Amino acid sequence: MYALENEGGIKKVKKLDQFLQDNLNDLRDRGLYNEIDPVEGPNGPVIKISGKELINLSSNNYLGLATNDHLKEIAKHAIDQYGVGAGAVRTINGTMDLHVKLEEKLAEFKGTEAAIAYQSGFNCNMAAISGVMDKNDAILSDELNHASIIDGIRLSKAKVIRYNHSDMDDLRAKAKEAAESGLYNKVMVITDGVFSMDGDLAELPEIVEIAKEFNLITYVDDAHGSGVMGKGAGTVKHFGLSKEIDFQIGTLSKAIGVVGGYVAGSKDLIDWLKVRSRPFLFSTALPPGDTAAITAAVQMIMDSTELHDQLWENGRYLKEGLLKLGFDIGKSETPITPCIIGEEKLTQQFSKRLREEGVYAKSIVFPTVPQGTGRVRNMPMATHTKEMLDQALAVYEKVGKELSIIN
Repeated sequence: MYALENEGGIKKVKKLDQFLQDNLNDLRDRGLYNEIDPVEGPNGPVIKISGKELINLSSNNYLGLATNDHLKEIAKHAIDQYGVGAGAVRTINGTMDLHVKLEEKLAEFKGTEAAIAYQSGFNCNMAAISGVMDKNDAILSDELNHASIIDGIRLSKAKVIRYNHSDMDDLRAKAKEAAESGLYNKVMVITDGVFSMDGDLAELPEIVEIAKEFNLITYVDDAHGSGVMGKGAGTVKHFGLSKEIDFQIGTLSKAIGVVGGYVAGSKDLIDWLKVRSRPFLFSTALPPGDTAAITAAVQMIMDSTELHDQLWENGRYLKEGLLKLGFDIGKSETPITPCIIGEEKLTQQFSKRLREEGVYAKSIVFPTVPQGTGRVRNMPMATHTKEMLDQALAVYEKVGKELSIIN
């Protein structure tokens, strides 16, 4: 332990060290400390951790594109032609023709006039919200929105008005109050398209109706919907609302399989973000290899629903198996399938035993989810075989009964 010595020769622990030690120990005591497990090799349906092969149910690689051989070749070719890095921010000379092609493809994919790519999905929400909203505005935000939305709202300094999760009566009442108060220049409503911890969908048709009634800006973060919902085009497309949503946000690192994020919308919106969103202005552009691979991945999703359909079949199969065993999987409407355990230490113990038996399903506890709602979140992939899923279900049954989670 590092300590400082004052003039009297008395040693005192550095305040930073004391803060870190006390709080890390507190997290461990409460079952809230997160262990990071390095993966040895590709992040596919089966992964290797500490030399042991495990069925992987914790990846966002929904369609298996992160390890797709065709995309790997595309990336290698782009690296040979353009190099490993873009070399500058987008507004200087970091915009390559590859970036222009990607953004044109994303706009086509999402059914919008234009799109802009960022270095991460998190960056999208930091950029887009603060790029348009400010201290004179208000934002209606679903209480279960992703952390990046929460941080993006904070950065904007707009008034935060939280509404109960997917409660349209609450949203309508708060939208009416905000719109009629005369206190704000603009009012925005923000929601995830797919809520990543429970796998449920936003009530987008009702949100659009309320937005029209009270002249709200509409903003959907579809990180877990892109490539998964709407035959791949996302949750907004699933509901047939591509022309009704002002901001469509998505990641390029989940179903798309590479890295980065995007905002899709009107040409004026995208032009504004290119001159006013700070992550675009002050971060080096996406690397060429990644950019080329993303463009090809989006084209694959547009050309065929085969991977999308297999993902949904695997999600259905896993859900049915877990329900039959007696697990609480909540109200998931997507392939995301939580097994809600409740108490944090039991949740972590359950995840640990699954891993010991050959299944990697990471525990998720507070503050990612509310206290008392700890769960392991299962993320089936298109590349899982039925044999893999059957093996995983057998392990769930064994460990669930062992820990008295199921009968």
